[in-house]
Amino acid sequence: MPTSFNQQIIEEFRANEGKVGGPFEGGDLLLLTTTGAKSGGRHTVPLGYVRDGDLLLVIASNLGAHRHPAWYRNILAHPVVGVEIGAEAFEAIAVPAEGARRDELFDRVVRAAPGYGDYQSRTERALPVVALERPDHGAAGEVPREIRTLADKVLEIHAWLRGQLRHIRHEADAHLAARAAHQGPGEPPAPGLGLQIRQHCLAFCEALTHHHTGEDTAVFPALATHHPDLREPLDRLRDQHRTVAVLKERLLALLADITTADPARFRAELDRMTGELTRHLDDEEAELLPVLEQIPFPPAAPGPRAAEGATV
Repeated sequence: MPTSFNQQIIEEFRANEGKVGGPFEGGDLLLLTTTGAKSGGRHTVPLGYVRDGDLLLVIASNLGAHRHPAWYRNILAHPVVGVEIGAEAFEAIAVPAEGARRDELFDRVVRAAPGYGDYQSRTERALPVVALERPDHGAAGEVPREIRTLADKVLEIHAWLRGQLRHIRHEADAHLAARAAHQGPGEPPAPGLGLQIRQHCLAFCEALTHHHTGEDTAVFPALATHHPDLREPLDRLRDQHRTVAVLKERLLALLADITTADPARFRAELDRMTGELTRHLDDEEAELLPVLEQIPFPPAAPGPRAAEGATV
């Protein structure tokens, strides 16, 4: 089966630390890996990008076609994406810009890469401008944790989850403040934060689900086997997982309704949900970190003798 044009570019990109020839030679090119909205499979596409300060901007141009490209539909369902630039690979959160913010960023993109203006002239749809944001893994100015043990890894994941909660609260506050500042008759104008809040909320909820699934299916059973004294707290944490799963769905529903939610009720509900989710992370750390500090991460590969005697 012949290799597709995109696949040829991807292979050349990865073989040459981001350098490609042909029509893309010398251009700013990255690889974006998304999760299929329906299939759940991983899909990689080469895309041009424009830097705007700390942000990487990509345009869902589809060469000016009247439909959004598949990768854009994917990021609306699963905002955590993989990004490759040169020899660097990292995760990011894909956040489409809205309203005046979208128009402002699109103007900057066209100044840097006029071809996108040509694509826009071919279609009536506003070409989405998507910012690829590196997620906040901790408090501002905090030095990244060196990962030596499973406890370090859990703390890194928890810092990421707490960072996403900070994003959601900050953006929700900004959204509601813009609504409160509206003067005059009629509905207040949309402040352009709806998709931003939604994307960070989805990223948080997906990461939380993945984290808890890994604990329930692998980490907790292994700890219960080797540390019987932890079985009671592990059962309690599993119960919290089920409670948190319900809260997570309520959080998604609440944020989906942000344009019409009563501000006082919205703030109260978001505070309560954030508080319960945060307390769960605190409880997990208090119960498990002393044991997890004794487990190296990543785990060492078993030697030949250990492998021969290993049982499942």
